[in-house]
Amino acid sequence: MRGIDEETGEFRGPSRSQRRREALDVLGLGERLAGMSDAELAKLPVPEDLLPHIRQARRITSHIAHKRELAFLAKQMRREDEQVLDALRDALDESGETARREIAAMHRAETWRERLITEGDAALAGLLADYPHADRQALRQLVRNAAAERAKNKPPRAQRELFRMVRTLLVEGMAADGHADTSD
Repeated sequence: MRGIDEETGEFRGPSRSQRRREALDVLGLGERLAGMSDAELAKLPVPEDLLPHIRQARRITSHIAHKRELAFLAKQMRREDEQVLDALRDALDESGETARREIAAMHRAETWRERLITEGDAALAGLLADYPHADRQALRQLVRNAAAERAKNKPPRAQRELFRMVRTLLVEGMAADGHADTSD
């Protein structure tokens, strides 16, 4: 049989399906790279010889031609060492994790803002208990102004300012603790 060592009966290499899965994985990696801006690519360990291919794949907008160019980019990427591709995957996963953490921090800040506006002093006391270094007077004033804005259907200027202040508190708290704050 083809692909099987006649002496031991074991397969000589990866199966055709496994090679196809690996090729599709590299194609997906190429699509992610082509979808990034130059600033994002500069943060990644992309080999210099792949950069023109990535830019070319980004430049082409016609559907079929873009798909063909991505396939060519994947072919060029498969010529690279597996360590290079693993380093790219790790860097992309890390930046993805960073983005998830930032989005989670933003959601926590939004949750705190809503609690502060709707619950008032009770939520403010909870926030100040978690973050005693916070400016109590400024927070109280922003909460009062944001609630008044919402009640009068005015533009949310104070609500935005409250969000920024709460987000700054959460980020400083995470930096001081050295880990993500999960309390809401």
